[in-house]
Amino acid sequence: MTLHVVFDTICLDIVNFIQLNISSIIFFERINIKMIRLLIDSSSDFTAEERKERNLAYVPLSITFDTETFKDGIDITQDDFYKKLVSESTFPKTAQPSPEAFLNEFNKAKEAGDEIIAILLSSSLSGTYQSANIAKDMCDYDKIYLVDSLSATAIVDTMVDYAIKLINEGKSAPEIVEALEDLRSRTTIYIGLDTLEYLYKGGRLNRATAAIGEIANLKPSVSVNREGSVVMYKKSIGKNKAIATIVNSIAANEPDPEFPFYTLYTLNTDNCEKLQAKIEKAGFKVKAMKHLGCTIGAHLGPNIYGVGYIAKKPQEL
Repeated sequence: MTLHVVFDTICLDIVNFIQLNISSIIFFERINIKMIRLLIDSSSDFTAEERKERNLAYVPLSITFDTETFKDGIDITQDDFYKKLVSESTFPKTAQPSPEAFLNEFNKAKEAGDEIIAILLSSSLSGTYQSANIAKDMCDYDKIYLVDSLSATAIVDTMVDYAIKLINEGKSAPEIVEALEDLRSRTTIYIGLDTLEYLYKGGRLNRATAAIGEIANLKPSVSVNREGSVVMYKKSIGKNKAIATIVNSIAANEPDPEFPFYTLYTLNTDNCEKLQAKIEKAGFKVKAMKHLGCTIGAHLGPNIYGVGYIAKKPQEL
């Protein structure tokens, strides 16, 4: 074979390679593969690393201590927030994201032609869902889907991971939204409070009631009802009885093993470790211990102990 023939063969191979790849590019352009994006606010308990791993768009609520304002999960960590909560004399205020913050993420999806599902903090607890609705109208794009979680914290995390599973199974955005909305009736949260101080500071209790409760060693438990509001669930005298109350509630409202079961804490894990030991002794498997986010934790205070899971049957509160 002459050198001339060798070069002719090489050139022909190059031409064939280029043509093949151009055809592949045209093919993929024609089928126009699009993504389903997921967006959350800072009511979830995902760390920055976990958000990155899941490729989640993120719109944080704001937290203000006196004159200092922070973007939750961006300018302030959970640990730093709770340290400020116990050391500052001023009770923090939380504020919903602006519609513009959501609009920025919606426009990114619109420009790419992607669908986007936003899984958001309960509309009964914040105006975050309302801000997202305003942004959706401003964007004027019919591939934006909003899910009112009617909950917060680990429940939002569970919904997100469930949505990712359904995306990987090839479900459409409307199918995923329907599945998430069906799940809401079974979401379950029980949280025991270590102190009444933050219910008082947040305006939920008057000073006299809080003082009497502390003297009596009252340890209330709260939950999230079907309308997505935080409500008083049980009142116990002493922490051991409060922990027993939560464990008994779990037994009466059994977790669905198809979904993760999380324990919840703020700042210090000691109380949560005691609760988790009792839960595991009762035969329930805990996937992980999660640090309750600032949005809900501001009103409950440090050292809470609780659970978040999907029950087998709907819970009525």
